[in-house]
Amino acid sequence: MSGDTLAELLAADGYDVERRVVADERDAIAAALRELVASSRLVLTTGGTGVAPRDVTPEATRDVVDRDASGIAEALRADSRARTPHGLLSRGAAGIAGSTLVVNLPGSPGGCRDGYAVLQPVLEHALRLLADEATVHRQT
Repeated sequence: MSGDTLAELLAADGYDVERRVVADERDAIAAALRELVASSRLVLTTGGTGVAPRDVTPEATRDVVDRDASGIAEALRADSRARTPHGLLSRGAAGIAGSTLVVNLPGSPGGCRDGYAVLQPVLEHALRLLADEATVHRQT
């Protein structure tokens, strides 16, 4: 269900969406991430970010990314913690693989929607920076 939610949010913002459903296995997740990174500027995952034994998405993500985008993961966790005490259990990662941004979002539809709302205001700017395109910096 969170995948449907995320696909709808991305499509509404004009993104082309390509989806994968992957077993909760580190190697399978990493393989899917590598495949998507090869043809995408943005890869968002849903689920597998908690503390259960099968929650290995952050580890698989770290296997694939070259550089961390820790500010994104920190912002997602801060927003989640403000909404629910269970946000303390989030271990989602974010990083850059080549010129692709990879971000782990929560597995619940609400958590996924909230996480995307945190990411959305910086997404276009981040993707332009990663593509080495000119950007406009506005003072806030």
